[in-house]
Amino acid sequence: MSDWGWPGVIAHRCGGALAPENALAGLGIAARLGCVAVEFDAMLSADGVPLLIHDETLDRTAGVPGRVAEMPADALLATDVGCVFHPAFRGETIPRLIDALARCRALGLAANLEIKPATGVEIETGRAVGMLLASMAPEERPVLLLSSFSADALRIAAGCVPEIPRAFLVEALDDAVIDTALAFGCQSLNLSRQGLSAAHVAAVKKAGLRCLVYTVNQPDEARRLAAWGVDGVFSDRPDLLLPVSASQNPA
Repeated sequence: MSDWGWPGVIAHRCGGALAPENALAGLGIAARLGCVAVEFDAMLSADGVPLLIHDETLDRTAGVPGRVAEMPADALLATDVGCVFHPAFRGETIPRLIDALARCRALGLAANLEIKPATGVEIETGRAVGMLLASMAPEERPVLLLSSFSADALRIAAGCVPEIPRAFLVEALDDAVIDTALAFGCQSLNLSRQGLSAAHVAAVKKAGLRCLVYTVNQPDEARRLAAWGVDGVFSDRPDLLLPVSASQNPA
């Protein structure tokens, strides 16, 4: 059990590479593997409903054309994202954020909720996610960590639910990134593994921030990052990394 309440391995996009990404099926698989924390992405439909999807288009995950920000929620919720991944998941559709939160709560999964706005709707996405969370009673929510690459989205969401811990997502570290994270009252910096060094991790920890790293799929790399002081990793292969994690108990 880490002293900030998050485990060393967090399943990336619900179930990592073991299920269609950002789909409810992945949450069940993560829980059965023994994961106690997952990560997923929230984006808005054209009519302002927060849904779980990473890309701004449906091409990669659903194999059909369409821009998420231009489609109503009803159409997106009916979009099959399982059949492209594997025929066994045919019928698995894009879920609403509210349904993913409820499933996490039921399964006992903590969730790093990444606010993933489509281009140009950063503030609207942060507000919609924040208002949704604010509308829920605390006992209805899973344990949460809010994160985003968008400083505007994170700032707006945090204003709606200041009690929920947050993390700033970045691809590369510099002093400005640390300053922004501290100014937003973040608990963590979520960093890319690409170009990351022990000195970077030390700088994050010296600033009083936790350090989570994406996307780590090899046990040897996970061990090396843990030795550097990294608090946890996001992984597409939690089934490979769970044995090297010191703890898998959430707060």
